[in-house]
Amino acid sequence: MVMKKQNYIALLSLLSVALFTSCKDDDSADVDNLTPKDEVFGKANDVFSAEEWYPGGVLGTTENASYSAAAPSVENTEGMEISFNKGEDFFEHLYTFTEEPRKGLGPAWVRNSCIHCHPSYGHGKRMTRYRANDFGNGYLLVVYHPTAGTDLDGVAYAANSYIRQVTGMPQTQAMSPFKAPIDESQIDLKWLNVSSMPSGIPMKFPDGESYSLIYPEITIPQTAFNTNPLPTNYEVRLEGTIGIYGTGLLDAIDPDDMKKQYQQESKFVTLNPGIWNAEANDWAPSAWYTLADGTKRIKKFTYAMTRASLQDGPGANAIWNITNVTRSDRHYFYTTAAWAKAMSEDDDVVSYIQQNGNDKSSLLYPYYADGTKEGIRQRVNQLLSINTNADSTTFRKYFVDGAPYYGKEEMSDKDYYDFMVWHRGLAVPAARDLDDAQVQRGKVLFNQIGCATCHRPSWKTGEDRYWVDNSIKAYAKSVGKDPQTVLPQFAHQTIWPYTDMVQHRLFMKNDIRTGWCRTTPLWGRGLSLRITGAEDRLHDCRARNEIEAIMWHGYSKESDAYDSVLKFYNLSKEDRDAVVKFLRAI
Repeated sequence: MVMKKQNYIALLSLLSVALFTSCKDDDSADVDNLTPKDEVFGKANDVFSAEEWYPGGVLGTTENASYSAAAPSVENTEGMEISFNKGEDFFEHLYTFTEEPRKGLGPAWVRNSCIHCHPSYGHGKRMTRYRANDFGNGYLLVVYHPTAGTDLDGVAYAANSYIRQVTGMPQTQAMSPFKAPIDESQIDLKWLNVSSMPSGIPMKFPDGESYSLIYPEITIPQTAFNTNPLPTNYEVRLEGTIGIYGTGLLDAIDPDDMKKQYQQESKFVTLNPGIWNAEANDWAPSAWYTLADGTKRIKKFTYAMTRASLQDGPGANAIWNITNVTRSDRHYFYTTAAWAKAMSEDDDVVSYIQQNGNDKSSLLYPYYADGTKEGIRQRVNQLLSINTNADSTTFRKYFVDGAPYYGKEEMSDKDYYDFMVWHRGLAVPAARDLDDAQVQRGKVLFNQIGCATCHRPSWKTGEDRYWVDNSIKAYAKSVGKDPQTVLPQFAHQTIWPYTDMVQHRLFMKNDIRTGWCRTTPLWGRGLSLRITGAEDRLHDCRARNEIEAIMWHGYSKESDAYDSVLKFYNLSKEDRDAVVKFLRAI
């Protein structure tokens, strides 16, 4: 199978990989076939089963070294690959204010394209500054209250809760004359060195080889917030994007199988009480996520385990809240009342609209109202603060001949359907070099020192009766199809993601908000340097390679992985290299 031509943005990101791989003009470096040795590929040996060459199972694995390939489930379904290709276009290209088919950017946004956060379809890259338009910056700003308290306007908040002044995925860009909720020019990002490990593990291996660890310190002064009220008592952390390939396969994991995993691990480690009730040996009430139609499902997506379905999770949510592009089931802004109030009170904003918003073809016309400053203030506050589904019927973004125009979505149900075919249908790259003796030794060691306890190698997917949101239902109805047949499915596949789908604590310096982080899948990660030009790991890309990622797991003796890291530390260099080579093979 030959992959499609990469767009110009993807090609730009591949330039940085020139030292590591050669690129063809039409087929970028991530499409090389993985089967140069047909006599061993896909065959079992003393350590690996035949299935392990296909981490995404028969329906979810591509034999190309690619993060962007369509899964066989897509290729084998008539007409679905056309939708996949169209959906890919929505991922790869820039969104604009007015140009079809990717229109509707703003009034405030996080990024103006998906691929900015997921360069070459992989993880975001470690950055030395925070600028939304730096290609490869997949960072989200996590601005939260470390302790409970009360806002300046008397509203109480809980410890570890996101501040309410900005959106959960904070926006640093806005349409003129509006000012971004956070002025990113005031964001200060520093990378600091670890001088010693609190766990007592030396930063030099017994054989004399040393390693170094760095971590981010990010601060945002109160003056950077264009909100009313301003936030108080807050801290900032970074969370980087993860690879999006294979997400449909994770969605197909049965929650009953996840429950068994939680029950097993809870015998040995403390699990997040927000997800697992240790006393009842069952899900905690807050582990259940209520979807748009009232359906409840167990949370499984994001580092924080905040989402329960791919159709109300990573990409389905991001295509709306990253770009602020509306659709039929999200026909409202991703904004906050605090930002709306600040913009309505800003004399520069109001004056600019008064001078430039009277033209009905202007994007500012909906805010012009009666042309008076007071009328403009009221309209700005009204439109920018309509940010809940309950208010969507009153939403006004476009005015036609002076009258409000209802129901004009910026992303059609068909376009959203194509996007979700692409998102669910991204294949996992096949494993590599499983016939190599060093890779085989690495797998044995990975299991022996206990890494596989959290990075559970394999799962068997369930029936994959995916949840169907209203936009997909609307599309399916328009073409007379069962909604359960229109998206890629991965039922009854043996997959090898190397994650237990459980949150653990590593107690790292400047750790993730709450300290609980879902075990990141390892499948395909070994191709990151080759495909994206970077191999940064962990939730904020602090680890620059596999060794650093492993050793961060042992930063504290309280870490769930401390014992395994101590065993890794005491391995010979030859064995450490074997573990790394194994990680790069799967």
